[in-house]
Amino acid sequence: MSKPHIVSFEEYNEWDSKPMNERFEVHPMPASGDPADIPEDIRNKIEAFAFKGHSAMDASIMDQFPNLRLIANYGVGYDTIDVDHARSRGIKVTNTPDVLTDDVADLAVGMLIACSRDMIGASNWVTSGNWATSGAHSLQTKVSGKTVGIAGLGRIGRAIAERMQAFNCPIHYYSRSEKDTPGWTYVSSVVELASAVDFLVVSVSAGPETTSIISKEVLEALGPDGMLVNISRGVTVDEDALIMALENRTIKSAALDVFYNEPKIDQRFMKLDNVLLQPHQSSATTETRKLMGKLQRDNLEAFFDDKPLLTPVA
Repeated sequence: MSKPHIVSFEEYNEWDSKPMNERFEVHPMPASGDPADIPEDIRNKIEAFAFKGHSAMDASIMDQFPNLRLIANYGVGYDTIDVDHARSRGIKVTNTPDVLTDDVADLAVGMLIACSRDMIGASNWVTSGNWATSGAHSLQTKVSGKTVGIAGLGRIGRAIAERMQAFNCPIHYYSRSEKDTPGWTYVSSVVELASAVDFLVVSVSAGPETTSIISKEVLEALGPDGMLVNISRGVTVDEDALIMALENRTIKSAALDVFYNEPKIDQRFMKLDNVLLQPHQSSATTETRKLMGKLQRDNLEAFFDDKPLLTPVA
């Protein structure tokens, strides 16, 4: 019995590639990124994508595969996929939610603590010899008891809020509608949220409604003692406004795992001493990446077995 034909994007670890190749006839997307480099007879056999990465999945790619019916995304965010075009062609889209919630929430809290206590700077203070020659590192900002704002109270935002409760932090949140929470404070605008909190964590999904939702006005409302943490997508923050706010100290600091134009981020970040930079690694643990790969394959399996998709988004 012949195996279904799929196209895979980017590199997979052996724990993913081995079971994927056992079940499917896998054709890697060419390094050129041009589907035309795949022979036409193969493209005509492709019914599904195992999509991975942050490059654009748009009509120009989809339309070169006339029998494409599923894009199984490796990751919770699917903002790079033209879902409207996929829907217009009857192409289903799935993602991998839930399995990465803990990792993303853990990193958000870790970044918040590391940035507020300048743990990187303090480590450098020791390794440079400054501790021995110049004395103690400078005083930093306490975390426990500070007010935390969560912009976007989905699965990940809620997990972050629950973790910050353990630090006795009052929780304020913004979302499109008020949620059932254990007494957290709902606010109806991000500007209002920023003005009420010490730490602002961005956890909204990326899309037209949330592009630059963290605007110059929001950063001004956060104020000179405020800190921004972003683990959502780079496009949710007005990056020029953020860099200016950090340069001018109109906010105290920022901890960022996501950026515009990853991985070639704005070089102005490299000159700042009040920002913690991470390489979009919020779900980057062995345990979670294995679960993400399995859920992606489970959606592919369900599709080819004519079963309901496990985590459809379109």
